[in-house]
Parts: sequence; structure tokens; C-alpha cells
Amino acid sequence: MSDLSTRPYLIRAIYDWCVDSGLTPYLAVRVDEQTEVPTAFVKDGEIVLNLGAGAVRNLEMGNEMITCSGRFGGAPFDLMVPVVAVIGIFAKENGQGLVFQGNDPQHPPPTTNGGGQKNIPAPHKPHLKVVK
Repeated sequence: MSDLSTRPYLIRAIYDWCVDSGLTPYLAVRVDEQTEVPTAFVKDGEIVLNLGAGAVRNLEMGNEMITCSGRFGGAPFDLMVPVVAVIGIFAKENGQGLVFQGNDPQHPPPTTNGGGQKNIPAPHKPHLKVVK
């Protein structure tokens, strides 16, 4: 079984959709000590980055890190954004995209009952019905 997160794949998919649709991809990022962005543009611990072809150079969207070069206030800056810091990716023009919830755990943490045993939910029987 793979331990890869779906987050980088979904980010790349929405980015490709924006580019193919002629839209401008924007990346919302939660800034922490591993995030390298111009701090003057960080607001409430977050920053929104324009990832359009006219705004950044050498964009690389890896499974763990997103890197590129951009200009902020006319000054060049190399950006490094951990994939886990990405809040969402969306099109500037229509706001469509994807927002991530929480820290994207690989596997949901098991819950335990008072006896220390894991609570495994009972499988639900499908409840589809024919609509005429």
C-alpha cells in the first residue's frame, strides 16, 4: 500500500485544468517556518500566489514541495511551498477550484472505546432505489 498523499496530484490537476481553460491558477498557502515566501505579503499567516505563466518562472510542482521564481513589488523572489501548507488552489476568474480540509492525514486515526479496542464502523447496506 502506498503512503503517497493525494494532495499534490489534486493540486496539479486543478492547475492543469486552469491552464487548459485559459484561467489564472491561484494558490492559497498557510505560511510556516518551512514556507519561503515574501513575508511583507503574508496576511494573517496566509498568502495567495498567482501561479500563472506570466507571473512565475520555473514552476515545479513535486509531491512534497512547490517551487518557482516570481516578482513581488518588482523584486525577484524564489518561492518554496511545502505541499502540506497548501490551503487550496482555484481559478482567479471564477473562484472554482479545491480547498483542502485540515492536514490531509494519510489514514484517519482509529477511535477506541473504553476497553481500548478499535471502534470499527459496521458496514452499511447500500440503500438505492429505482426512481421512475
